[in-house]
Amino acid sequence: MVHTRYGGNTEIMEEEKKATLTLQDDEGIGFIRIADDVVSNIAGLAVTEVDGVSKLTGNIPNELISKLGKKNLSKGIRVVYADNTFTVDVSVVVKFGFNIVEVSKAIQEKVKQALLTMTGLTASKINVRVSGIDFSDK
Repeated sequence: MVHTRYGGNTEIMEEEKKATLTLQDDEGIGFIRIADDVVSNIAGLAVTEVDGVSKLTGNIPNELISKLGKKNLSKGIRVVYADNTFTVDVSVVVKFGFNIVEVSKAIQEKVKQALLTMTGLTASKINVRVSGIDFSDK
């Protein structure tokens, strides 16, 4: 537990129970802690921007995501931290007519760039699992 004191009042806060990646500041100023949900949401948003992706597995279609304010993008994304690196597993449904290999490579590149831009981190692996094909004419 962490005890924080604000103007004479003591507030007790429990540390986050979610998995986090902690980065140590080289200058000794402090640390940066990034929750896996943050990494998942960044990756999820990047995936939905790839042409040919219908949806993240277990998630709602791209059209609904834009209408709902792009919340809950972490379904279909799993982040695993180990030895100061992390792996991102992505599960998607690809639209019919798109090359699965090309879409998968585009997902890997888009997620890699989004994570590097937003967090300064590079995933050791970005695994893509195509769980289905969307045959709808939308």
